[in-house]
Amino acid sequence: MGRRNLSMMRLGRCIAFLAAAAFLLPFTILLMVADQQYNLTYNSKRVFYQESDFYKINGTYYAPAFTITTPTLLKQYMYENGTNDDGLLSRERFIEVNQRMEARKEYLRSQCSKLGLDDSSHKAYAWEYLINRQYHVIWCNIFKAASTSWMYNFNLMANYTAAFLDKTKDVPLELARKKYARPTVEMIKKAQLDSISFLIVRHPLERLASAYNDKIVHAWPMSFHDKMGSRIVKKYRKQVNGRPSPPDPKYPLFEEFVKYVLDEAKSKKPLDMHWTPYNEFCTPCKFNFDVILKFETLDEDQRYLIQLAHLQDVVKPEWKNSGKGKDTMHNINHLYARLSGPQLDGLFDLYRYDFTLFNYTMDSYYELLTSGETE
Repeated sequence: MGRRNLSMMRLGRCIAFLAAAAFLLPFTILLMVADQQYNLTYNSKRVFYQESDFYKINGTYYAPAFTITTPTLLKQYMYENGTNDDGLLSRERFIEVNQRMEARKEYLRSQCSKLGLDDSSHKAYAWEYLINRQYHVIWCNIFKAASTSWMYNFNLMANYTAAFLDKTKDVPLELARKKYARPTVEMIKKAQLDSISFLIVRHPLERLASAYNDKIVHAWPMSFHDKMGSRIVKKYRKQVNGRPSPPDPKYPLFEEFVKYVLDEAKSKKPLDMHWTPYNEFCTPCKFNFDVILKFETLDEDQRYLIQLAHLQDVVKPEWKNSGKGKDTMHNINHLYARLSGPQLDGLFDLYRYDFTLFNYTMDSYYELLTSGETE
């Protein structure tokens, strides 16, 4: 009986062991596969660069802005003309755009020094900057200069999903400010040590016309700008029997809007953020920008920025706008043809520093005026 009981105990232990092994084996295999998959995923994202893999510009090497893996290495480098399938600039175009950016930065620095806008008597303004520490980019949000597109991009970089951003009714700027605190000047300068800082500009008078079209002509009923428009009409429109002339629209005409803006500036009142001069809004002479994008070359400029900042897996080089009255040079010219010479002079004085710092001129706008126009 003793031997039989001992044999039964040994048999029971074997059965228990086999049962436990059968139960644990699938989990062990699963863990091994998961670990292997993790290692494969990790290794596929590792990049081993050689000097020849980098763009050498002015003695500095720039790594390619995309992740290189062995299966796609050939495809990623097949972009000798313009852009490749992913919208990235070719090596040649990247270098050309980099040279353009260097020229813009040098021009801005020289004009800031010439005008004395970089000295200690001028205060830096940091309120409208956004600092993304995850991707190391800093942007001064100039309204009506591709701001809709890049507010969307910064919200993507703040880990909002594209699906959420495409369906939400929340104001993009309000969403962004939930993730990006208003910085101080010191915060910006500290972040610039390991970040790429940029801003986007356009011709000051194009921006003004765009702001008028978007915020005044197409103002939401009873909104802040709709009420502003009503005040402008009441103050500046010629009256017929105590009422505005019937043929005119309810919103301000462009010349009425310009009179309002110039009067506000003359009286030293703060201007609306959608037409405040760049120099007052971002104080570009008080910060060192790495990239200056221009509306006129925006498609290529932002591809360069995305590539330089390694953002191609997060954002795309696309333009977004509200779709309310897309302005073209035709209707912009039509608007400015309504102004007088003194009004154009007033606008040049208002945006004088913006014209000078970013190398814009007024020539084509003065050509729109007819010789018989008076204010």
